[in-house]
Amino acid sequence: MPRDLRPPVDILHYEIVQEQASALGRMGRTLEQALTRLREFDATHASADTPAAIQPARRKLVMEAGQALWMFVVQREATGLRDTRHIMRTYNVPAEVQRCMGLAPPSSKPVSK
Repeated sequence: MPRDLRPPVDILHYEIVQEQASALGRMGRTLEQALTRLREFDATHASADTPAAIQPARRKLVMEAGQALWMFVVQREATGLRDTRHIMRTYNVPAEVQRCMGLAPPSSKPVSK
């Protein structure tokens, strides 16, 4: 069995970079899926007379996409990629999703004192 002759620090750095790339890919796919669910919802409910009863469902999808966007942006920034304009253009992120980025989802449990 051949022995790896690289210094241990190089091997560790390589594994860290691999994990960063893998996490970045997962976060990108999660964002794509969230945006797809939102776009499909909008396409299904495209009428101008959207009933108020479905607005909470849409708001939930917007918040999920905003959370996925936030996670992706943070992961990119952790790897040194700081320009978010590229993400917004490439993934065609709606402005309302951008505004929800980083917001904590509302808790369904009452706050105890």
